[in-house]
Amino acid sequence: MSCSTGRRKLAALAACIGLLTAGGLLSAGSAVATKPEPVSAAPVLDWSRWAAQAIVVGRPPASSEVLIGIVHVAIADTVAGLGHGRPFLVDVRDDRLASARAAVATAAYDVLRARVPGQQTFLDATYGEYLAAVRDGDAKTRGVRLGQKVAAAVLAWRANDGMANQVPYVQPPAGPGVWEPTAVTPPVDIVLTQVKPLVLRSSTQFRPAGPDPLTSRRYARDVAEVAAVGRVDSAVRTEKQTETVRFWTDNAAQWTRALTALAETRQLSIGAAARMLLRVHVSAADSLITCWAAKFHFTSWRPVHAIQRGDTDGNPRTGTDPTWSPLLAANHPEYPSGHSCFTNAVTTALQSYFHTDRVRLVISSTVTGTTRSYDRLSDVGADVREARILSGLHFRHAMLDGEVLGRGVSHWVADHLRAAR
Repeated sequence: MSCSTGRRKLAALAACIGLLTAGGLLSAGSAVATKPEPVSAAPVLDWSRWAAQAIVVGRPPASSEVLIGIVHVAIADTVAGLGHGRPFLVDVRDDRLASARAAVATAAYDVLRARVPGQQTFLDATYGEYLAAVRDGDAKTRGVRLGQKVAAAVLAWRANDGMANQVPYVQPPAGPGVWEPTAVTPPVDIVLTQVKPLVLRSSTQFRPAGPDPLTSRRYARDVAEVAAVGRVDSAVRTEKQTETVRFWTDNAAQWTRALTALAETRQLSIGAAARMLLRVHVSAADSLITCWAAKFHFTSWRPVHAIQRGDTDGNPRTGTDPTWSPLLAANHPEYPSGHSCFTNAVTTALQSYFHTDRVRLVISSTVTGTTRSYDRLSDVGADVREARILSGLHFRHAMLDGEVLGRGVSHWVADHLRAAR
């Protein structure tokens, strides 16, 4: 067939380039498009919020974040299966006719139902109501099927990952520098010492060098600092600083609120939102697994014992105050700081995703009922660093090494997470 001009022969021209269908001529854009039409990120953000809400109930922040990371793998790979990006784990055939709402909801629900069985009532009600709002039909059916397939693969991937292990705590011989439990309950999140990372090769991959020697000048300086500002009745800690301490005692849902709000403010597509949250939560999960493995490797004492027993550390620069008590308490070893590991993993992941430190972030606290705005992501880490020292929980060295750990893990995750690129 020859292609020539004129209305009658325009059809022949279209046939030559493959644009003619039984229904008539298609525009070149509609025929050759390889990307799906924009889809709202609402399903991703809705189920990110509900996942955090279900997971944090009665669960410590570190293990909560690991489970949140697993759920976001399911969410992101489901979104990839809808044709929005590349998968991390579950490489399913794209189904662009499936309902995004049904697919994302089903994937998140199935993973949560299996990994957070104590929230069955909440999850059943939430999923049932959400799915009922999706119009019945082929798209809904395909979406449910896609979500189920991804969830099953994610659950198989994390089967026997160590999260259900019963881990007894064996106290090392007591002595200067050695952590001792500060509560009668088991050490918080000791199970993470046996949990398999989501992306890292091992939980020792980014292990820091360890706490400062007790006889060092830097250790003495850190003890003096926290002894002054971290005491429960400190005369030098300001009211504003005390509010900062309490601001950062919210649970893992604090960051979920901030991240989903960021995605909404930036008007991210469903694919972009899923990839951002995947990168952030996987980085956070692996940083905390690494951090807890380091904590129980070094078993370094908290300031409360370091200050009360300063006469045993062999350092002539430190004093002793048997009446000293911190503003906050935590029942797990001091080094490195979990909050520091986590915060810097999150902010580094965001820096990497947006390719800049200048990302406006708004974070709220249900503890203080206040909101803080940050124009630079690095300012968040700096705020947390001071908050944990002011709380009496950490020495500055543990905060700084935690920052290095979190950044290192996050950079490695970004390099090895295909879907986050």
